Amino acid sequence: MTAAAKIEIRSVRKTYVSGATNQLVEALLPVDLDIAHGEFVCLLGPSGCGKSTLLNCIAGLVTPTSGEILVDGKAVRAPGADRGMVFQEHGLFPWMTVGDNVGFGPLLRGMRKDERAQIVERYLGLVGLSGWQRRFPGELSGGMKQRVGIARALANSPEILLLDEPFGSLDALTRDRMQDELLNIWQAAKVTCVFVTHSIAEAVFLADRIVVMTARPGKVKALICITTPRRRDRASSGFTDIYHQAERLLSTEVVE
Repeated sequence: MTAAAKIEIRSVRKTYVSGATNQLVEALLPVDLDIAHGEFVCLLGPSGCGKSTLLNCIAGLVTPTSGEILVDGKAVRAPGADRGMVFQEHGLFPWMTVGDNVGFGPLLRGMRKDERAQIVERYLGLVGLSGWQRRFPGELSGGMKQRVGIARALANSPEILLLDEPFGSLDALTRDRMQDELLNIWQAAKVTCVFVTHSIAEAVFLADRIVVMTARPGKVKALICITTPRRRDRASSGFTDIYHQAERLLSTEVVE
């Protein structure tokens, strides 16, 4: 597997023209942030604060108005195989089997059928879906579809995994279980993770660092470093202390 990558975000700003009012809207004020090799970082903030915009800039799907983003010292100009993306909606092709969905990226890269089969088997095993290659997305639960989405992203051997509220549509119990599974996958795949969420509990459970963002236009309000060992007990006093710290930082943004 490819080694994890370092991300450097340098004075990234994003403005766009609103289609409804034809006015200039500031989505992001200058953001400066370093994300270390193999780190798990959560972008936490109120709805509409620019979390997803920043994630899409890292992915190369959105071009910053100013500033730049570097991955291992190289400027991000477009999407690349070094960055795998997982969205809230899994986006699986319903007419393809699970195996064909996971192997789609390697197929586009011209990989041989036997090599693709090995990759599909490896990553479905990593997400706990060995033996599901011949099933179709319509036969899977929501959590299983998201596992397939993660396997599909990892099949390109990315150095960075970018996740945009991937568990937001799941019920509470499935969401908790998927958070546990994601940590297993991250530790096994040895990638850098950037995870967008508006759930404080999710961020505290997953992250090495939480990047708390302001309401739009978004900028970094605070960084919370979490040193509590994993797996974190959601009912522990240490967990709730960090939760309340983040909650206090966000509460004024929601009011504003």
